[in-house]
Formats: sequence, C-alpha cells, structure tokens
Amino acid sequence: MAGTGTAWRPPRACDDYWSEYKHCKSLLHRFHCYYTLGEAPSCQQWKADYHTCRDWEKHQTTEAKEALRGSERQRVAQQQKHAPVWELRKKPPADWHLPLDYRNPKDL
Repeated sequence: MAGTGTAWRPPRACDDYWSEYKHCKSLLHRFHCYYTLGEAPSCQQWKADYHTCRDWEKHQTTEAKEALRGSERQRVAQQQKHAPVWELRKKPPADWHLPLDYRNPKDL
C-alpha cells in the first residue's frame, strides 16, 4: 500500500472486533473452549482491539495503527502454528472406485 496514495484502514471493521468479543464471551463458546482446550478463552484482546480501532477512527494515531497491525500479525501467527490433524493425500487410493464389501469386513 505504500505509495498508492490511499489512506490506511484497519484490517477489520471496528464492529467486527466487537462481534468477535461478544462471541468469545458467549457461554457456548466458553464451554467449547473449556471442553477442547481445557481452559476458558481470554477475550480481552478483542476488546482492546475494538477500543484501539475506535481510537484510530477518531484520532488516527500511529500508536493505534501499530497496535492493530501487531495484534493482527500475532493472531495470524497463532493460527498458523497448529499442525493439521490429518496428513493430506496427494492422490486417492488405488481401489477407491471398487464397491465396499460390507459382508466380509477385513478388520475383524
């Protein structure tokens, strides 16, 4: 974006940060996180990002801009650190087109 002459905008709309905060605080989401991860999620970053975004809309300070950029970069890096559960196949199995034999299961 450098040199294009367009003004910088936050990566998300400010209302998106607030919606994510409300979703994070919901009982269903908290239960899901506690069940899958063993701990309740910390939602304070979404709230801080919402207030920073509103500050950017009002005053357009460089501190708010850098805080939003850093927060989004940290969020993306956190999502990319998890390895996939299954290994993706390059091609289907050789016998994928054959009918399944339900009467003679080989695994039993």
